Amino acid sequence: MIKTTIAVDGMMCGMCETHIQEAVRKNFHVKKVTANRGKKEAVILSEERLDAEKLKSVISETGYTPGVVSSEPYEKKGLFGLF
Repeated sequence: MIKTTIAVDGMMCGMCETHIQEAVRKNFHVKKVTANRGKKEAVILSEERLDAEKLKSVISETGYTPGVVSSEPYEKKGLFGLF
């Protein structure tokens, strides 16, 4: 799994977060997407690395300002993540 984080400026409320989440789900095959207006970012979990330029374009089309995109490998840590 890949964890992609993108800075998003302009989110003011819960509906703003929902707009970002829906736009990402509509344009990419993702496992999970969480937008957070307080942190000014969206975090996306997917099986494959996302195209950063397309992601920025999708965010921009919703009326918000995309920023830096970073990706890193992601391993789910749960109850048995210690072993």
